[in-house]
Amino acid sequence: MRPDSMDFVFRPVGFDALPGWTEDDPTALFAALHACREHILNVKPYRTGESGLSSEDLMPLLDAAENLHPATAADARAFFEAECRAFRVELKDGARGFVTAFYEPDVEVSAEPGETYRYPFYRRPDDLIDLDDTNRPADFDKSYAFGRKTGSGITAYPDRRAIDQGFLEGRGLEIAWAKSKVDVFFAHVQGAARLRFADGSLKRITFAAKAGHPFSAIGRLLVDRGEIPMAEISMQTIRAWLAAHPDEVDEPLWQNRSYIFFREVEVGDRRLGPVAAAKVPLIPGRSLAVDRLIHSFGYPFFIHAPGLTRLDQGRPFARLMLALETGSAIVGPARGDIFTGSGDEAGELAGAVRDAADFYILVPKQAASRFG
Repeated sequence: MRPDSMDFVFRPVGFDALPGWTEDDPTALFAALHACREHILNVKPYRTGESGLSSEDLMPLLDAAENLHPATAADARAFFEAECRAFRVELKDGARGFVTAFYEPDVEVSAEPGETYRYPFYRRPDDLIDLDDTNRPADFDKSYAFGRKTGSGITAYPDRRAIDQGFLEGRGLEIAWAKSKVDVFFAHVQGAARLRFADGSLKRITFAAKAGHPFSAIGRLLVDRGEIPMAEISMQTIRAWLAAHPDEVDEPLWQNRSYIFFREVEVGDRRLGPVAAAKVPLIPGRSLAVDRLIHSFGYPFFIHAPGLTRLDQGRPFARLMLALETGSAIVGPARGDIFTGSGDEAGELAGAVRDAADFYILVPKQAASRFG
């Protein structure tokens, strides 16, 4: 399906129309381009989004980048200028795009439960099954990608409240136990975490599956209830509210019925983030979560957010990034989530990012001819 038949268009522009392009340094992207190529060739292509741009369309760019390690920012920019055409992602209603940010939390955990460590991170249960158009029950919304297999058929999987109240206890699914239910909740929101054990060892967990229920933003709930002003909403103010109301934590958390299950992965290079939906490690500051139904993984996006100055020492955000992740709250052709890195400092950077942004997609030249 062509984008111009939907609610957005790809408008061709020159690289000189990308604000801040000449100051950007996209050299960090080449390792991820190499990793995407390996995944496509040796595992499987990424699913094609509604834009129509496929892994096959992306391969000329990935092939050209193979074994290339640009020495300078100018060399890296020149590579993309030579191999791609730039298109502005324009919404037909005239609205601007929007970016938020996410990070990989560090969570103190124990390998055994106890009085202090009581809140588990769970592996995927064996009665959780993937749903698609061939097996999804008729009374399920099409957004449900997971369900529960029972002896009498497929049902909705128990939600956050039921799992918090013990639905999965006794099945040996626990990876580790945290001190705080809120820490577990925010690891669910981010979709990954680094687990720090008392002996100094480090384990990484990342998304494996979800219970299937839609994601509901706790921040929106607290704003609607008048607990936090809209102008002040951030991860930090949400955490502060939860800390100040310990006897009221469960009810707002349970409003988000979505529940995430994790898998354990090697920590590997600590400078990189977790292996995400594109099956390659996230690059701090250079990885973007996009709407997977619209965009295909591996494509470069130049994001210009003039009001977002907290990530670049007061300068407007203007960076080339790779689409390597997705998320339940990332919906729309010009909607993105910026990965800021791992740990508390990255969380501080990510927590208050809510900014208008302009989206430009870089398309390999052969495929670009389809879009004008």
